[in-house]
Amino acid sequence: MQHNLQQVRYDKGMRGRQGMNKVIVCGVLLVTVFAATAWGSVGGGEVTFSLSGVSNVVFSHEAHVTKHKQKCRDCHYRLFTTKEQRKDVTMTEMQKGQSCGECHNGQRAFDVKGNCNRCHE
Repeated sequence: MQHNLQQVRYDKGMRGRQGMNKVIVCGVLLVTVFAATAWGSVGGGEVTFSLSGVSNVVFSHEAHVTKHKQKCRDCHYRLFTTKEQRKDVTMTEMQKGQSCGECHNGQRAFDVKGNCNRCHE
């Protein structure tokens, strides 16, 4: 009789541990999914371009990714590369469709020409 009682206690204990393991696994999955979703909605944060002779430009990933439904691959790595590979682009080059000017041409998005304070602080 004692052997059966010990087996019942063992079985109940194992079920409790298995239930706890399921709770932990579910919790980890929820946190992972939530964190990935939150990071994805921010879209990489803000990038400040420090310029000389003119005010800085603050690029908002939030505005481009969340508000305007851009995908990362729309710009990376075709138009924009890593920080280490970045090349300076003049406003004249942007007005000819390079860099930001590919979209900010007055048709797809506001034109870079004549809208200085939309980008420059």
